Amino acid sequence: MLYVIGLGLGDERDITVKGLEAVKGSERVYLESYTSILMVNKEKLEEFYGKKVIVAHRETVESQSDDILKDADKVDVSFLVVGDPFGATTHTDLVIRAHELGIKVKVVHNASIMNAVGATGLQLYSFGQTISVVFFTETWRPDSFYDRIKENTTLGLHTLCLLDIKVREQSIENLMRNRPIYEPPRYMTVNQAVEQLLEVETKRGEKAYTADTLAVGVSRVGSNDQIIKAGTLEQLVGVDFGAPLHSLVLVGHRLHLLEAEILRENAVDLERLNFVLKHDYNIDK
Repeated sequence: MLYVIGLGLGDERDITVKGLEAVKGSERVYLESYTSILMVNKEKLEEFYGKKVIVAHRETVESQSDDILKDADKVDVSFLVVGDPFGATTHTDLVIRAHELGIKVKVVHNASIMNAVGATGLQLYSFGQTISVVFFTETWRPDSFYDRIKENTTLGLHTLCLLDIKVREQSIENLMRNRPIYEPPRYMTVNQAVEQLLEVETKRGEKAYTADTLAVGVSRVGSNDQIIKAGTLEQLVGVDFGAPLHSLVLVGHRLHLLEAEILRENAVDLERLNFVLKHDYNIDK
């Protein structure tokens, strides 16, 4: 049996009882390490689970999945995913491959940013399409997400922005020379994401959002030191959200009174927030 197990968002204790039982009964335990990160290291997991944990990098999961699935038709194998198992398409590919090999699969779900973003006070059923914001380079500054945001904006819906992480990335030189040398990990901040979003809006100029659009920046959701701050995009550029992981929500115009009240509790500047709520959202104090 292949167990695909969500670990939640915080630390080693966020695994479910069902997930922990599967891990303890598995012959091999893999930890997917490139679509997200936990707030603790692998050694903490091993201590809590009482099992050795094998780190599975991108190349292992995407190109060497048969190594993970080896003998999973005879023994139990656990594949651990930060958040929920189906938060990334890579994990769906692994399940499909297991089915092709006649291996039974059991999925154990957990919290992910896709539902934990409700901690912002914004109602989940008022969210539209989720987008990803990747690190810009000098030669690559993609803006395909802009059209998705504009569609959400037209419908008055909130937009969850998932921010890029770079783990075990190689420089062009090392890649061309086939040298297994990797760059230090990078995690996009709310500040960087906002700067890139505003750059794209300046280029496109279709008013999908502006510097005065209300947004909520979050970091380390699910941990004891999570941060949630609401303000305009322009304001969030100057907020220190601390260590990763960060996410960003653009607030849609179908904002409910109760949602606005929670935004006030997390406001960077309450006076400015109330002005924008009244002026742009027709919500008074």
